Amino acid sequence: MFGRLMPTEGKFFDLFNQHAELCVKGAKEMVGLMSNFDDLENRVHAIESIEKQADKITYQTVDMLHKTFITPIDRDDIHKLITRQDDILDLLEDAAQTVSLYDLHSVTPEAKRLAELVLACTEKLKEAVAMLHNMDNSRQIVSICEEIDRLESDADHVMRAAMSKLFRDEPDVRNLIKMKAIYEILETVTDRCEDVANIIEGIIVENA
Repeated sequence: MFGRLMPTEGKFFDLFNQHAELCVKGAKEMVGLMSNFDDLENRVHAIESIEKQADKITYQTVDMLHKTFITPIDRDDIHKLITRQDDILDLLEDAAQTVSLYDLHSVTPEAKRLAELVLACTEKLKEAVAMLHNMDNSRQIVSICEEIDRLESDADHVMRAAMSKLFRDEPDVRNLIKMKAIYEILETVTDRCEDVANIIEGIIVENA
């Protein structure tokens, strides 16, 4: 009786897709920021605005989860997926605000490369999330998740090389500290993308 009174699925996949789109938008802004500081203030504001939109989607998803009797996938998976996606934009906002607060005037090619890898990861996540509503797409989804794993490994290599170069060649200790923080945040974004990919792979295993 109670089941008939409750929503059975809700628009969870629509919300996942909306959030994934915002992750891509945020990553594009980060690439722009790391390419040119001339428009720094507007870039930072844009990322903060995107992050706030994503927070609303996360809240809406969790609220719907509480109100939905039968969910299309495991309740815990829904919660983990949307919160891990949200971590991506939280970290992008952290990176943008760090650049602004540290008053950086230029950035390294390695930081730009890390931002590009973040963008590549979010684009792949968007592809995987868009297919998640249909388990017939399981093989394609797993393949995309494997690509995200490879991109995260690339980011690890870029960060290690960047750190080595920074400690070897940077004479200004303050600038070293600033760039080290930026590298670490951007690399952590790719870790979170890999976390989302792992959650998606788990969903496939449980439901395909």
